[in-house]
Amino acid sequence: MARKPAATVGDIEIRLLRIFHTVVECGGFTAAEAALNIGRAAISMHMADLEKRLGLRLCRRGRAGFALTDEGRQVHDACLPLFAALENFQGEVNTMHARLRGSLDIGIIDNLVTMPRMQVTDALSALKDVGPDVRVNIRMIPPTEVEIGVLDGRLHVGIAPALRNLPGLDYRPLYDEESQLYCAAGHPLFEVAETGIRDEMIAEAEAVAPTYGQSLEVRALHRPLRTTATANDREGVAFLILTGRYIGYLPTHYAALWVDQGRLRALRPGDYHYVTEFRVVTRKGGRPNLILQTYLDLLES
Repeated sequence: MARKPAATVGDIEIRLLRIFHTVVECGGFTAAEAALNIGRAAISMHMADLEKRLGLRLCRRGRAGFALTDEGRQVHDACLPLFAALENFQGEVNTMHARLRGSLDIGIIDNLVTMPRMQVTDALSALKDVGPDVRVNIRMIPPTEVEIGVLDGRLHVGIAPALRNLPGLDYRPLYDEESQLYCAAGHPLFEVAETGIRDEMIAEAEAVAPTYGQSLEVRALHRPLRTTATANDREGVAFLILTGRYIGYLPTHYAALWVDQGRLRALRPGDYHYVTEFRVVTRKGGRPNLILQTYLDLLES
């Protein structure tokens, strides 16, 4: 492909870069069709147009599947601060006009939707009342990625457990989440009376442990367990517990449905439990953003 610098990065190039970003996030043209609501042939034409405008080969596509070139990775990495800068600019203009227009990008860890205290959901509903044109984008990602996303500007706000305090971030308490140790129907401990479950029985049972970030207290609670399986999110932990082969910790609000169905039971909940504090994460010294500030105010109210 002929090498030439892009003359300008205008509206057309930005639109094509957003399409390119979506394709990369989805992992290919076919998977991006639903997200973009356009056909694969149109996506291919847009990518060819972008490559021509930039003078770079961004990706390889064919029978072997979709793959980024080295230049494609660099362009994709450069897209993120560009989009963040555009959102910051739009946020500043919103502030000047005191009108809520633009996007709110939120990072949340998995399986919070069943929390009885629905501040996140209620605040989003209230935000749409005062700013019906606001576009809300939610990303379900691990806690550390929530913080990194807020730091580098890809996310305006995050909801994450209290694991650490990074100097570039502000943290506000949101709510506490209780977790208990569970087993499922079919597990040897399921039919044992609570008074008959001894510590050594729990220590001998096969257990599933999370690989995502946990506080030192929670890690200490997992240490005595006989871990023979792991999962990188809480849904994965639930999958393994529900096999009837493992014990493991789950949030009580998330496990409640299966407990009500008689498929899960807590094991000595008075002894085997912990509480996780969840916080609202924002970037320190961020530029004024009326949408973000409105959402934070709604969260607190």
